[in-house]
Amino acid sequence: MIRLGLTGSIGMGKSETAKMFRRLGVPVCDADRLVHDLYAPGGAAVRAVAQAFPGVMRGGAIDRDELGRRVVGRPGEIKRLEAIVHPLVRRAQLNFLAAAQRRRVKLVVLDIPLLFETGGEARVDYVAVASAPAALQRARVLRRPGMTEARFLGILGHQVPDREKRRRADFVIRTGLDRRAALEQVRAIVRRLRRPAGNGRRHA
Repeated sequence: MIRLGLTGSIGMGKSETAKMFRRLGVPVCDADRLVHDLYAPGGAAVRAVAQAFPGVMRGGAIDRDELGRRVVGRPGEIKRLEAIVHPLVRRAQLNFLAAAQRRRVKLVVLDIPLLFETGGEARVDYVAVASAPAALQRARVLRRPGMTEARFLGILGHQVPDREKRRRADFVIRTGLDRRAALEQVRAIVRRLRRPAGNGRRHA
């Protein structure tokens, strides 16, 4: 089974790209969705996060906006949060991979926003990066409710620069074009990695 890591900086179109892989029948494990579930009422991370960051729990769930205000731009706080959440996400990803292996799936996607930042490239066979021009990225992000220029820059400061992601990736998916063009790029990647021959793993 080939494990493709999908990543991309904020506003680069990674989530839409993940939908394209699903549309082509590739199972996708979405790290953001896993975190959402961990923060939901009864989620495995709620108690620990609420203890580490008092005041971020609302109605038995973690208020992600409030949590973001507490940690964005504060590397020490981010590391404290990651120490709680990342092991839980990793466990859920392993469960996903085990289930896919049992179904004899040939190709899966691990959608991991901070793949390079957390060393996740060592756990996948190939890496695909969603990328767009910086001006388009900025416009996309600043359209989001509650987003500010300062918060955007704070998030970027915690992410590996796009140019470095592209340099380290096996595939770059350009999302600044129309959706049809992006889908064709995704389709080409799927065709290549599903081929019986010629898709040897990049990592041991």
